[in-house]
Amino acid sequence: MSLANVFNIAGSGMSAQTTRLNTTASNIANAETVSSSMDTTYRARHPVFATVFQQSQSAGGTSLFQDQGEAGQGVSVSGIVEDPSNLEARYEPNHPAADKNGYVYYPNVNVVQEMADMISASRSFQTNADIMNTAKTMMQKVLTLGQ
Repeated sequence: MSLANVFNIAGSGMSAQTTRLNTTASNIANAETVSSSMDTTYRARHPVFATVFQQSQSAGGTSLFQDQGEAGQGVSVSGIVEDPSNLEARYEPNHPAADKNGYVYYPNVNVVQEMADMISASRSFQTNADIMNTAKTMMQKVLTLGQ
């Protein structure tokens, strides 16, 4: 694996974590929105990540994944899924959005869990940025070896 591939791998990780941060922000922004029916109530969304693989170029390579014949080449977002957990129905007959039975439906967003996901995504993004900076420093050092 070339040192230049590190930039592509870390960049794909940063892109994936950006998607994770965006979905978390959307969930937090809609945490207290209400609806008069279960069908139109916001449901929490979560990204699904998948490893991007690339076949080895040669059988005698020095890949850590040589036995499998593949090396991880980054991460991609394969989709965004809605959380299937139950919505919260509250009896609030005086609420303007209440249905004919007096119920208002709230999203299935757990703000504490979303905040933890936001911190995790932010730290993962920062780690990938640090990896890129380290690779850049290593490449600069290689250029000065001949001096």
